[in-house]
This record gives sequence, structure tokens and C-alpha cells, in this order.
Amino acid sequence: MSNTPHHAGASDGEALFQRPDVVPLRADLALALRAAAHFGLGEGVCNHFSVALPGEDGLFLLNPRGLMWSEVKADDIVIVDAHGRVVAGRHEVEPTAMFIHAAIHRIASKACVLHTHMPYATALTLTEDCGLDTTLSQNAMRYHGRVALDREYNGLALGPEEGERIAHALDGKDIGFLGNHGVVVCGERIDYAFDDLYYLERACAAQVLARSTGRALRPVAADLAQRVADQVQGERLQSALFFTALKRTLAHA
Repeated sequence: MSNTPHHAGASDGEALFQRPDVVPLRADLALALRAAAHFGLGEGVCNHFSVALPGEDGLFLLNPRGLMWSEVKADDIVIVDAHGRVVAGRHEVEPTAMFIHAAIHRIASKACVLHTHMPYATALTLTEDCGLDTTLSQNAMRYHGRVALDREYNGLALGPEEGERIAHALDGKDIGFLGNHGVVVCGERIDYAFDDLYYLERACAAQVLARSTGRALRPVAADLAQRVADQVQGERLQSALFFTALKRTLAHA
């Protein structure tokens, strides 16, 4: 796997980079990264967001190696293939990003994959029950039935086997709590996935704070939590409006 820019067929890569349906995807992915940084969900120059390219088997957009999320612009986004080659873009990519994201796109058939070590969600991957209680806050209920727990931490994903193991551990779910590591949020669209990422951290923060009081928690019945999840999934206009608001407010961030 090569993580350096590769120039064979550069004209084809550049044409793909400038394709009318790819240009807005690059802009949206860059915005999602800057918005995540704005809300304190980033960690140095680590962690990655990716989006599969429509109609291009095995190709996806990815944030580059070495840039803070807060500084990523559309032209910084790279296009990579399933083998880790940079098809278009001027930056390198980080190996663990390739192994995790390529496997989830390929095996789990997820269009958008957001991986973070955001503080409260990551804190819950360090506990014995490893994850979010989806019967507590209203924000948590939107994830009822959508969460996979992966308790088998195996170190950095520096080979395809670990990325593939994580992809299989998702087991068809679109939220993954990776034990002793972080979280993965997947979705069919960037705006939906980012909305889920944002509210996941809010839900995890509420759970951590509630537990810190030492007082008994008040979960709701599982069937009610499922009804809330269905209500949120059934009408995602709020997700789209949130992302549009971020475009307005973070346009020059």
C-alpha cells in the first residue's frame, strides 16, 4: 500500500477531482471536518472522514495526512482507491485511515464513514459495558438498535486485517463503539452522518455527566426508545438544515 501521491494517469484523476458531482462532495467533506473541529471533536491531525465516490467502485474521498481539521479546504481532500493509492490530490494519506476506511466502505457498504476519538464517546469505550445506553436521553434514543460494540482492541490498524475486523464488527449497524479506541459513525449522506456524529457526542456527554452525579439513572422502556429512533430516522430534514446552517456559519472558518 502506497500512501504517497501517485501521478500515473494524473489527468484522469484530475478530471475525476473536478467532476460536477465530486466538487460539492469535496466541499461538504471539508466542511464536516472543520465543523467537527469547531465542536471539539477532533484530535490533533489524527482521525479521518471519508465518502465513497458515486459510480466509482473502490474510490473514496478522504482528508489528508498532517492537516488540522480546522484548516482543511475542499482542495485539500484527496481521492484514494481501495489499495491506498492517491488517485487525485496533492497530499499524502495516513495508513491507518486507509485500512479502516477502505475496509468499511468495501465490506460494510457504507457511503460515508466518520472516525473520531471525540472525548465523551471515547470515554464510554473505556468502560466495562463499552458504549451508549440508548434508553437514557432523548439524544441517545435516536441510536437505539443502531449501535455495534467492538470490545476487541488490537492496537493500531497498520494492516488490512484490523480494518476488516472492525468492518465485520459493525455487523450492519451504522454506529460502532471501538473498545479502548474511539467511534465510527456511518451514513448514506454526509449531512446525515455528521448530524449523527454531533448528537452522539452530546448523548455520550449527558450519560457521563448523569453517571457522575452518583444518583440512580432513569432509563425508558426499550420500545419507547425504538419509537424515538424510528421518528428521527423517518424524518431527517433537521439533519439537512443543521448542515446548511454550518455552511452559513463556518463558511470562512
